[in-house]
Amino acid sequence: MGHQVALSFEDGVTKVVKVGDFETIMDAAYKARINIPSDCRDGACGTCKSFCDSGTFDPGDFIDDALTEDELEKGYLLTCQAVPESDMMIQVPATAESAKTSAAAFTSTLSRLDKHSESTISFTLDVQDREELAFLPGQYVNIKVPGTDAERSYSFSTGPDEDHSSFMVRITPQGAMSEYLRDRAAVGDAIEFTGPYGSFFLREPQRPLLLLAGGTGLAPLMSILEKLSANPPAHPVHLIYGVSREADIVGLDWLSAYEERLPQFTWDLIASEEGTSAPHTGYVTQIIEPQHLNDGDVDVYLCGPPPMVNAVATWLETEGVEPANFYFERFAPKEATGGDAETGAPASAEQVESAGDTLSRSEAVSSMTTGRLSFRKEDSYAQLDARMGLELAITELMFGRLTDEQLQQFRRLAEATAACVGDGTVTDPEEYVKTNEAFHEYLFTISENPVLLESYRRLDLSEQMFATFEQGTEIFARVSQDHVDVVQAFEDGGQEDKERAREIVMAHAKDAKGTMATAIDAMEAGSGPAPGSGPAQGHDAGQAPAAAAAPSRAVA
Repeated sequence: MGHQVALSFEDGVTKVVKVGDFETIMDAAYKARINIPSDCRDGACGTCKSFCDSGTFDPGDFIDDALTEDELEKGYLLTCQAVPESDMMIQVPATAESAKTSAAAFTSTLSRLDKHSESTISFTLDVQDREELAFLPGQYVNIKVPGTDAERSYSFSTGPDEDHSSFMVRITPQGAMSEYLRDRAAVGDAIEFTGPYGSFFLREPQRPLLLLAGGTGLAPLMSILEKLSANPPAHPVHLIYGVSREADIVGLDWLSAYEERLPQFTWDLIASEEGTSAPHTGYVTQIIEPQHLNDGDVDVYLCGPPPMVNAVATWLETEGVEPANFYFERFAPKEATGGDAETGAPASAEQVESAGDTLSRSEAVSSMTTGRLSFRKEDSYAQLDARMGLELAITELMFGRLTDEQLQQFRRLAEATAACVGDGTVTDPEEYVKTNEAFHEYLFTISENPVLLESYRRLDLSEQMFATFEQGTEIFARVSQDHVDVVQAFEDGGQEDKERAREIVMAHAKDAKGTMATAIDAMEAGSGPAPGSGPAQGHDAGQAPAAAAAPSRAVA
């Protein structure tokens, strides 16, 4: 019978493979022409170590040097040894390109257009080779707008097991997809897309679910509801659908139908504009009840515009509620897309910054951003492992290639971090995080390799540091010296110097894991600064709103 295993790569690509009853994840991936990085395939090297985000597995045989019992307890596995016992989602600390795979390209035919209101149209595609399109409920694809060079990102509103694929679009006057759907689209048109993408998708339900939708953010939650209906969970599922005005209200008949198909499913509707047919007026947080949060033992899935994501995160912090898991997907802001407010309209980092939105630079790389609001130790470990792997790769690529001017700038960036540290503590948390990020990112920015650069910018370490650092946070002694020593190795330029640089990178990551664990322990103990203090203020509210205790140890 086997199981479905989703492999989520650092660059946002997700591939789903079928794994046999007694087959390892790596063997199944190789059959699907996905080369997960490995040096042994015997459970001895640890190169294929990945993180299990959901599902269960038999870990197989391995040695402690490859995977410790503590790591196994936290959810790590070796893909060369692990055999799935259920459907799984695996975070692979590598890019899809390094695994010699990529997002798949599909050709489809427009089979249906539905104008739900003056502001919303949905369209349905019949996909060629539909059996090859494997996605997780909540994910999105990049669709090429027919007759143009434009691409737009849209989440599936249908489930992964349905024969057709549907999407929902907010119509805007200047939107490329809006103009096509409104003025030119005809049944039978050929439409191309690539994907799937995104880390916003349904995990195996272990507790009650709270689904929050803003406008056409209802689409991926419809896909999630479809999947849940096929195998109803034992826990309650509540959805709150928020819109701005009457014209934005769509899909109520779909939600009513799920009441019949999905036991313990309830939903509510609220509009911010007065005088609509919605039973409530205001914002989604106003109708979240204590039973929906289940004393924090709840998984929250939120899809909507950035202000909605930020508002919900702030509200939860104010209420003192930290959900077990908080997954989100948010659209690029209207101001960042030249007035094109279609879901997922591409936004450059510069456009986002000029719009004053709280999206980070890394999030602005893609047009639809996804992530997890809260973070745990295993999340930090996975991020640090991923950064280490990327930095080892960039060291191999760039060693011996820097000009004198680039080496001088590399050293200036290394020395800048030291100015924010004194007597083993962080003296200027916000400036330290900025200078530290600039140092670690530098080799990627000058590499002229956009895949490596985007992969690095997808990491959330800076956001986690913003959430846990405060003035006086203890930091491991060699943090700034490690930076300078790496630069010195690049300046010396010999083969033994390259090996020395690699050793520093690996030791740096190991120290960072220990210090981040201490910081998160302090944060979870609730001894951190009061809400509203610390460097997290004014930073990305799409990340964990908590702050770490002092003294705690910080990563670099």
